[in-house]
Amino acid sequence: MWERSVGCRQVSNRHDQILKLERPLGVSAAFGRAAQEDLLNIEDQGGAIAFLAKSISAATLAPIGSIETHISWIFLAGDRAFKMKRAVKLPYVDFSTPELRLAACRKEVDLNSATAPGLYLGVKRITREAEGVFAFDGDGELVDAVIEMKRFDQALLLDRMAEAGALTPDLMTQTARMIAHFHAQAPSVHAGRGAANLAAVLDINKAGFATSRVFGEKEVENLDAAFRGALKRHADVLDQREAAGKVRRCHGDLHLRNICLLDGQPCLFDCIEFNDQIATVDVLYDLAFLLMDLWHRDFLELANLVANRYLDETDNEDGFVLLPFLMAIRAAVRAHVTGTQVEESRDPSGTLRTEARAYFDLATELLEERPPHLIAIGGLSGSGKTTVAEALAPHIGAAPGARIVESDRIRKALHGVPPETRLPDKAYRQEVSERVYREMAWRADLILAEGGSVVADAVFDRPPDRLRIEKVAAERRVPFLGVWLDVSPEVMWRRVEQRRAGPSDATVDILSRQLERDAGAITWHRLDAARRPAHVVSNIIALAVEAI
Repeated sequence: MWERSVGCRQVSNRHDQILKLERPLGVSAAFGRAAQEDLLNIEDQGGAIAFLAKSISAATLAPIGSIETHISWIFLAGDRAFKMKRAVKLPYVDFSTPELRLAACRKEVDLNSATAPGLYLGVKRITREAEGVFAFDGDGELVDAVIEMKRFDQALLLDRMAEAGALTPDLMTQTARMIAHFHAQAPSVHAGRGAANLAAVLDINKAGFATSRVFGEKEVENLDAAFRGALKRHADVLDQREAAGKVRRCHGDLHLRNICLLDGQPCLFDCIEFNDQIATVDVLYDLAFLLMDLWHRDFLELANLVANRYLDETDNEDGFVLLPFLMAIRAAVRAHVTGTQVEESRDPSGTLRTEARAYFDLATELLEERPPHLIAIGGLSGSGKTTVAEALAPHIGAAPGARIVESDRIRKALHGVPPETRLPDKAYRQEVSERVYREMAWRADLILAEGGSVVADAVFDRPPDRLRIEKVAAERRVPFLGVWLDVSPEVMWRRVEQRRAGPSDATVDILSRQLERDAGAITWHRLDAARRPAHVVSNIIALAVEAI
């Protein structure tokens, strides 16, 4: 449930088992099952599948396994994977003819080769030759098409890494930056207003729910009404973002299972190729699928980190407040897609139905409005401000938590360098620091004005800087909590000496100068930050509840 006072979400751990269903099967089971009739298949693909099975087996001399999704089959053997589109026709995808499936295969290879070079090897046509014999790329009638891919270690999929507890802040920071770069290169598309673009997505979702009997008609109507109300509230921002070129031809299906490590680097693959409307979206809606996936799996801190690192890299501060709404749409997409899978498989174990319900409930929760908050974390270098801010932010405000406005990152951005780049001493002159704190106040005000929450992370050892951030909250009439982290000089010195990476340039000499400077009367709540960060965060959340 959501803790309404500060937006803290506490749910039990669960694994996302339905993004794709993996079933390593024997050849006869895999291909026999694939040929069975189901509710949505337009034609029997059994002949093409049997031919593909025989060809793969002869070429690889390896057992064949399969991965089944609601629109594709992926067959695995040796060092190769072969992907075939299912002959389905749904509200958002039409693979009902061989020609449509071939075009989709070619487009998939073209689009994904840019983000996962070397993974996609090409497309093979399956044709029916004389006397009904099937062949690859023959002269006869087109029957089907298949994509050939290099097979990679499934343990390198980010969803598998999530299940294994192998996702790290460093990896997710790399992932956020990779996505930011991908979006920066994606072409802008001006084909209608931003709000109209998302209204079309809501229409697709509504039609998608109609293909399943998992959800009641009334609850679907209520969810759709909640989405339409949220869309109306956010319409102006969405339209402004479209006019600014932030609606682009994106990935469209950007969840953990569609990100893998290639040569040690996170790469996107398996983008939406079958529906340009679905993939032509606000860049933050594209990002929201990954955020929702992490949130659904209870990786709250990683979801918050990805959102913050992405925003650090891009000009999207104006859209931060949209993220809960966009994540809710993504949860609804997963709900109706999973509901469709229930209809296809009959779901004898009830697992898919449970997962569909979990996504539906998450969408409902994400649409609940949360009041904005401003929490400022101050303290000298080595007091643990950034560690506390990053642990606190996921629990403040609406998902994926608060925007962290951090002085060290802003200082680096103002100088046009990456966060890890060390700046010269002149970058820390008083006039530069004054500019940094003004920028922090401006960004906090922008986010609060739109209804988002902020955690401001800086030394705040000068009274004017503390007053400036307090004034932002007062003028916006939002709850403010100022926290000062108290740590002994010995602990701070040790922490600064042991620091190896990050945006902070603090040294022992800088800390010594801070200790000599008079910070004035500190009226913020003083907390002992020599304790574990989790204990400090718990104290801050309790203080935030009292501050309302």
